[in-house]
Amino acid sequence: MAALRRLAPGLGRSLLRPGGPGEAAAGRRGVRALRRSPVRVLPPQKERAAAAEAQQSPREPPPPPPAVERSSAGPGLWYEKAAPGDRRLGKVVTIAKSKKFRDHHGKVLLEGHRLIKDALQAGAVLQTLFFSTVGHLKELPEAELKRANLVKVKFEDIKSWSDLVTPQGLIGIFSKPNHAKMSYPAAQLTSSLPLLLICDNIRDPGNLGTILRSAAGAGCEKVLLTKGCVDPWEPKVLRAGMGAHFRLPIVANLDWESVPSHLPAGVQVCVADNKDPDAQAETTSVSRGAGGAGSAPGTPKAPVKSKPKAAPERRDEEGAAGVCVPELAAQYYYENWTETPVAVVIGGETYGLSPDALHLAASTGGKRLVIPVVPGVDSLNSAIAAGVVLFEGKRQLLLRHKQQDERQTFPVVG
Repeated sequence: MAALRRLAPGLGRSLLRPGGPGEAAAGRRGVRALRRSPVRVLPPQKERAAAAEAQQSPREPPPPPPAVERSSAGPGLWYEKAAPGDRRLGKVVTIAKSKKFRDHHGKVLLEGHRLIKDALQAGAVLQTLFFSTVGHLKELPEAELKRANLVKVKFEDIKSWSDLVTPQGLIGIFSKPNHAKMSYPAAQLTSSLPLLLICDNIRDPGNLGTILRSAAGAGCEKVLLTKGCVDPWEPKVLRAGMGAHFRLPIVANLDWESVPSHLPAGVQVCVADNKDPDAQAETTSVSRGAGGAGSAPGTPKAPVKSKPKAAPERRDEEGAAGVCVPELAAQYYYENWTETPVAVVIGGETYGLSPDALHLAASTGGKRLVIPVVPGVDSLNSAIAAGVVLFEGKRQLLLRHKQQDERQTFPVVG
């Protein structure tokens, strides 16, 4: 009875609970189950031993580059061999062809042995070089290659992303060159003439590349590109330029107000035209697709809105009145115009010379250099016009220098 009394209070309490003593016992078991720790699953004995040994052993140094090759020109060059499915080449080429990417990241793409070699010799900084055979590395300056990331890829991959008809298996990503930090060839510097070129709204990549190539061949001191010209680092411009980018300074994206600061003191700026200078009505015409050079003392001034000698207003294709342009004295391009220093302006293919170019020429006492063409021919291609005027300017400058040397060697006694 005593034992029953001891159990009675608990029994009574359990009987008062809903569900009776059975449900209460189940609830207590559930509480105990929730309080239990989760079961720890242990790996097999071998795996535990290997993990403990790995923790106790010192870390190994990182492995060397995946592959090493040595060139015959010097010590070995480290290069990485792209694995199957590696998409870096396609990604880099696609992005580097975008002007927005080139301007934002300051990178340009060069393709081909000659162009890459010219860039390296001029001091351009190579970041990544994709090549198909190790033999390509032997033909490039080894010191510059050591500072770059070299990646060997299949020729088929380069061919699929190349813009060339016959790819050479060599694509380089360079930091965008700065003309002030480049080292141009000594032969180019010694042959340089006091002749400058200003490109006005040249939008065709092939034409601009050809113009730059002509400027380098004629020995121009510098090339200035105004806003509206195509990017000189466009792949098509680079191909047409044939290395001209690394033979003479090219200053791009200039507004007309800043052009005079890039010209030497006393320069005369002239423009080219294809209109007959004997025709009175055509004195104020603006060329389409040509530019010119001039020579007369004076300091260039930024184009201003006021016109020293106003001509009739220029009208656009719809007949709306445009801005007035100044009158310039005209002469044929083969007549003397190369009193040093001189600057040549080449106009765009579609709209020709801008009013700003004519104002700059007028402020320096410049002239309109006429390239005569057969009646009925509207204009010359801008690249052709540049070649005609630049090489005529070179001829006149060299002749003038020769005459000056003869006077110094054989002075006239009077």
